[in-house]
Amino acid sequence: MKKTFLKITASVAGIMTAFTLSACNDSDNNMMDIPSQRTITFENVVTPKDFVESGSFQGTGTPPIILPGQSASITFSAGKAQALMFATMYGASKDWFFASKQPGIKLFTDNGTAITGDVSSSVLLWDNGTKDNMTGQAENKPITQVSNVNASQLMKLNLSYNETTSEFTLTITNTSGGTANETPFSPGVWAVSNYNGTQLLNSVPFFTPNSLSNPEITDIAQMGNIDKMKAKLNANTGIMTGLSPALVVIYRGDKNPIYELGKMDNGMGLKEIAQTGNVSKLQNSLKSFPGIKGIYVAGNAPVPPGNKIMTKFTADQGDKIAYATMFGFSNDWFYANETSIDATVKGNLSSKTTLFDSGTGVDQYPGAGNRQALFGGTPKSENMVISKVGTQYPIPAVQNVIKVTVN
Repeated sequence: MKKTFLKITASVAGIMTAFTLSACNDSDNNMMDIPSQRTITFENVVTPKDFVESGSFQGTGTPPIILPGQSASITFSAGKAQALMFATMYGASKDWFFASKQPGIKLFTDNGTAITGDVSSSVLLWDNGTKDNMTGQAENKPITQVSNVNASQLMKLNLSYNETTSEFTLTITNTSGGTANETPFSPGVWAVSNYNGTQLLNSVPFFTPNSLSNPEITDIAQMGNIDKMKAKLNANTGIMTGLSPALVVIYRGDKNPIYELGKMDNGMGLKEIAQTGNVSKLQNSLKSFPGIKGIYVAGNAPVPPGNKIMTKFTADQGDKIAYATMFGFSNDWFYANETSIDATVKGNLSSKTTLFDSGTGVDQYPGAGNRQALFGGTPKSENMVISKVGTQYPIPAVQNVIKVTVN
């Protein structure tokens, strides 16, 4: 403005007019440049389900029962503290069924070592209490253990384990042939309960010992029909997750300072967010990053379903905002904005949010991988580029897990 003023050769009145207009324009620009304050909120909107995985098994014949000498196998994922529950009818009975101990077959020792080999001692034989064992007449008694039959002599259970994927394979073999309790096994069902970091969401899956039965287990125990239980399990099975504290960055420029799709992790701290939810390293690294105008952290603890975290931030016209938070029940995944966002925008940003794989740890089934931070593990290292998470696992849509809003 000063140079313009010195070059003006008009009358004093003209000079004063120009000065006055210039002063007004400067005042308007200063008002526009006052940083605006916003609040960004991250809400965990995932619906918790009892089971992280479930399914069924059966024989290969018609009907698909498992006869003496035959086997069936199931493959599933699990981490320390989780267990496998299954149920199948003792075919030569009125209402007996095999099921593992509550909350299921123990899969890891207390120090996190996978249990493998013969685990037949985990199976028990149960009386459903809905039919008289001799006459088949209806009765209404609680579920109790059949005390005079050793279930482990009729059914052999063998576990194998893939440490990289944290996958188990359970082989169920009918060994009742030639015994006093020879019997076929019906098709069966299985499930692994979700774990929230402190406890299983369902510690008594399928049935409650010493209580009256339910329609789902009754159909298995009396007819070997798993349809009702399969439907119930399907409705109550799904991946859930916690979120980590979120890192929020206000910046100038074309490059997102948190990550670059298709490039390797740069070691500044994204790995720590994606693997453990720790934002400190990236927060400190970005302090000297070109174009950074502000760094903020929302929350200071894991965010379970139904909870939210938020932080205030300031931004000028022309600033952009970037954010990242861990998909907590993963090995190395994080949510972040996929496209650049005007930092002065308001509203719901969930549609601009994407789930990414940092490429720093080998993936395992979300919420059921023993190397995940959820179970106190450390991911097996890998060196892949940052990419969008694909469809290998049945992950809920972004908007069904996280809601990001700015007000």
